[in-house]
Amino acid sequence: MFVEEPVLAENIDALKEIVRYSNIPVATGERMYSRWDFKKVFEAGYVDMIQLDLSHAGGITECKKIASMAEAYDVALAPHCPLGPIALAACLQLDATCANAVIQEQSLGIHYNKGSDVLDYLEDREVFEYHGGVVTIPEGEGLGIEIDEEKVKAMSLKYTDWKNPVWRNYDGTVAEW
Repeated sequence: MFVEEPVLAENIDALKEIVRYSNIPVATGERMYSRWDFKKVFEAGYVDMIQLDLSHAGGITECKKIASMAEAYDVALAPHCPLGPIALAACLQLDATCANAVIQEQSLGIHYNKGSDVLDYLEDREVFEYHGGVVTIPEGEGLGIEIDEEKVKAMSLKYTDWKNPVWRNYDGTVAEW
């Protein structure tokens, strides 16, 4: 569908070279943090799709502004969302308001969710049920989902002993916990 983030977002010159030699649409934006970051890419004209991340780029309001800017430049929208149900619900609410929304990234049932799923934290998992490859925009109060707070508490207790396996001291030795 598109080449995703072929270079670091701040490397517009390299993006120019990729677009110059490829007829495959290019997407970027997962690690852009403001509309001013996106503005540079839009003005350069080297992107076909943006993958803004609501968790990085200022939430629903700021991302709506970025998506509207993208639409003015004929740039499509494919929000980046490898996170949980709150982020996904927020993305879907944004998608519902954007004429240039093409596809919504999500992380349901993929490899790094082994042992649990992002929907485990919901009162009603069916809110994100797919029909014919399309998920219905959640309806109801707020973002249209209810979080199972007891499940969140239980899971947070389960992982209290987690430690970063590669944490190192300034001298390069492995940190003691």
